[in-house]
Amino acid sequence: MISIQLPDGSKRPFDAPVTVGQVAASIGAGLAKAALGGKVDGRLVDLSHLIEQDSQLSIITDKDADGLELIRHSTAHLLAYAVKELFPDAQVTIGPVIENGFYYDFSYKRAFTPEDLQAIEAKMQELAKKDEKVERRVLPRNEAIAHFKAMGEAYKAEIIGSIPAGEDVSLYREGAFEDLCRGPHVPSTGKLKHFKLMKVAGAYWRGDHRNEMLQRVYGTAWASKDDLQAYLTRLEEAEKRDHRRLGKELDLFHLDEHSPGTVFWHPKGWTLWQEVEQYMRRVYRDNGYQEVKGPQIVDRVLWEKSGHWEKYREAMFTTESEKREYALKPMNCPGHILIFKQGVKSYRDLPLRYGEFGQCHRNEPTGGLHGIMRVRAFTQDDGHIFCTEDQILPECIAYTALLQKVYEDFGFKDILYKVATRPAARIGSEEIWDKAEHALIESLRASGCDYVIAPGDGAFYGPKIEYTLKDALGREWQCGTMQVDFSMAERLGAEYVAEDSSHRPPVMLHRAIVGSLERFIGILIEQHAGALPAWLAPTQVAVLSISEHQAEYAQEVAKMLRKQGVRAEADVRGDKITYKIRAHSLQKLPYICVVGDKEREQHSVAVRARGNRDLGVMTVSDFASKIAADIDAKV
Repeated sequence: MISIQLPDGSKRPFDAPVTVGQVAASIGAGLAKAALGGKVDGRLVDLSHLIEQDSQLSIITDKDADGLELIRHSTAHLLAYAVKELFPDAQVTIGPVIENGFYYDFSYKRAFTPEDLQAIEAKMQELAKKDEKVERRVLPRNEAIAHFKAMGEAYKAEIIGSIPAGEDVSLYREGAFEDLCRGPHVPSTGKLKHFKLMKVAGAYWRGDHRNEMLQRVYGTAWASKDDLQAYLTRLEEAEKRDHRRLGKELDLFHLDEHSPGTVFWHPKGWTLWQEVEQYMRRVYRDNGYQEVKGPQIVDRVLWEKSGHWEKYREAMFTTESEKREYALKPMNCPGHILIFKQGVKSYRDLPLRYGEFGQCHRNEPTGGLHGIMRVRAFTQDDGHIFCTEDQILPECIAYTALLQKVYEDFGFKDILYKVATRPAARIGSEEIWDKAEHALIESLRASGCDYVIAPGDGAFYGPKIEYTLKDALGREWQCGTMQVDFSMAERLGAEYVAEDSSHRPPVMLHRAIVGSLERFIGILIEQHAGALPAWLAPTQVAVLSISEHQAEYAQEVAKMLRKQGVRAEADVRGDKITYKIRAHSLQKLPYICVVGDKEREQHSVAVRARGNRDLGVMTVSDFASKIAADIDAKV
């Protein structure tokens, strides 16, 4: 007798071993039809999986996250099946699930074209409609190698060859196609209905540039037609918001091959940068931080002592002078410790908060660079708090509240919180780890934040909170961090005089709110689709003259606004007013003021707000008060 416990706590007895599919059928025909797989004692399995002992079982359908995983994994195999049908000489390699979809890498004699992708997708639809059964079998390792070699699939044979001798491997067949795979899969191809191929790109075999360049075909797959369409719509909207395109259209910045991975800021873009930096500088000042500045180039010895040389050496830019090796700093932490060490520090001086807009360099691979979101030279709003163990909790509580206020001012209200806890390999006592993790968790509880635990994801020296923003399209951007570090200050010899006159290393809290300013500005541009709120907009208002008769007045209005701190410009070109309004609207300005003879005589302006909203005619002083209020309110 076998007892199967279901998620609701009920149990079903069976006289003999039973498959997951048979259990689903015993519950109901509707569930059996919807079932894609199962979860036996926490392990995802096929419907054909045989349960031979008492177990806990969940039936997986397309309503479950695991069901979507099965769909995407199986659709990757359907892609490979279709490619082999259309291009028999192509060799298949690997095809994993990724966020929102999947990809599969192929070796083929020529590049796939957009027309090829259309043909492959059509073939996938054709094969799916056949509703061919997906079947699993197991072969000994050496037999599997011989099997794929006989099929001409050299890459598959190589993959299996890396598996230890004597092990068995699983294969999945659907129709005429058989692939190496751990599984599990949906029971038949008919379960795969809502997918689309997105693009093809190059990828080196096993990620090594010395190997063959393969063709990576990307696709997406969803549980329903509506989900697929919603995703494609989000992609269209994301394309409209792409910071690289908007950066060019709005004349904010450009990227240049003369200095890959760095940003050339134009006047408007640098104005935006300065608004973000100056705002964060006020945050430093108003919350007890002392701003510091460390050097760009530091001796290798410091990086060895801090532990960064061992961990980050491959990502560091180095140079040499007078037979000494230096590195451009990849982070600011060691420099702040050196500043802390100057002079005797007492427990009365703690907590001591340093902040720096520190420019860092990391040698990111070319393929990983992405606009201003992922660069080689970036500036962090980096802060380090030197404190006692007893001060960790209040500092973390204050920091979480501060971070929430900053994000809200920038237009982000949906924040995800994750606490990464102690890893298996760590240093420090259990008591210290308990104190550090408790402080991080309590800081979130005190702020009324829901959070998830990421067991074992902390650094070897301490746990951390990761703060992730959700943008207007529901995309997630991990920006802020709060990290508790009991190690680095001690490694570099930092200490303070405690109340009992002993010398102790301070606890070091590593924190950043926006993180990389470059990346954060890219996120801001995409969050607001380039239509930045008035306080951030590089140009806040344009004053347009209808004809040359109002040119002098338009310039006077702009000058007056500038004297009141408003970023205003006058457009007195001889173009038609409709053309000028359209041109400035495309620049996504918060306000456009139009002046004709009537406005000149009445010392007023006709105001249009972004989105073609007519706010009517108002005096210049009233308009100045309105835009000042908008800027102060950060709306």
